[in-house]
Amino acid sequence: PTSKEISETIEGLGGVLNAATDRELTTYWCKVPSTHFQLALDVLADIIHEPLFDPEEVEKERHVILEELSMSYDIPSYRADMLIDEVMWPDQPLGRDVGGSRESVTAITRDMLMQYMQRQYTLPNLVVSIAGNIPHEEAAEAVDLHFRDWTNHKPGTWFPVEDDQSAPRMSMERRKTEQAHICIAVKGLSSTDPDRYALDILNAMLGEGMSSRLFLELREKQSLVYDVHTTTSHLKDCGSFIAYAGVDPKNARKAVGSILHELHLIKEAVPKEELHKAREYLKGRLVLRMEDSRSVAAWLGAQELLHDEVQTVEQVLAKVDSITTEDIQRVATSLLVTEKLSAAIVGPFRSDKAFQAQLRI
Repeated sequence: PTSKEISETIEGLGGVLNAATDRELTTYWCKVPSTHFQLALDVLADIIHEPLFDPEEVEKERHVILEELSMSYDIPSYRADMLIDEVMWPDQPLGRDVGGSRESVTAITRDMLMQYMQRQYTLPNLVVSIAGNIPHEEAAEAVDLHFRDWTNHKPGTWFPVEDDQSAPRMSMERRKTEQAHICIAVKGLSSTDPDRYALDILNAMLGEGMSSRLFLELREKQSLVYDVHTTTSHLKDCGSFIAYAGVDPKNARKAVGSILHELHLIKEAVPKEELHKAREYLKGRLVLRMEDSRSVAAWLGAQELLHDEVQTVEQVLAKVDSITTEDIQRVATSLLVTEKLSAAIVGPFRSDKAFQAQLRI
């Protein structure tokens, strides 16, 4: 088969076929009308079970990935995202771009790809997650048919995070851009930490949506930015909280100061009304996300693969409901500290000294 034949098989049904690589898992996914479930599973199983790895196609894909990396490096906001990971997690896999570097992608051989598949693509390292109008018995029989002959050896291990940060860190990349792209971050919480939901609510308060603190302060009140937001990540043994803003370079220091000030303020007081709004925001987004069958499959599969158990939506909603204002302040006080601050800035600046002097909460 060719890539054209594979894509036409799924797209000819009105379906979508794709894959994604993240820091902890690789996902191959397909979404089709439920009447075509068997064909879709057959295609996915063939892709990951019997790949051709034609040398010519490997070289083509290498060039595609190199172009993807070039695109990422050309977009300043993407570059700021890469830099903040390097600053937070230096000299370890977590601090490197998931897509690799031009040097690493150029050096990968077909044999390396085959060895990786033989090591990692094994039954103990596989979860097949299915969501849709499919009887359980039919799904189980189909999965068994396609995957029963897979190897059953133990996959390679993961790389635990190393964190020895005890003072603020910063990285700056000078570019002649119209905007300065700013990321300010602290270490967060793992996916199994009981306080992760308190951090998620804190994140919603600070930087999710047009009624969040940073949006109201930096955009609505000060008119400094078009885009300002925060994100959290929860990984196996660590996490992050990152604030991003794109701003006119002449206002960059003011924006950094305003972000840090808001991080300081939220440690002091959290009104119950604000907690209620953020809590309902978080719950509503989760419930709405679960209306999409692909999101349901991803929700189930990631939990099963990474944690060997699956929380229901109702269980998570109950945990979110249990968060109090005291929980928010405790987590904020614990995480939003000067010694764990990291910053990355891409913009037309000759020196980072003025910004470094600002890094304190």
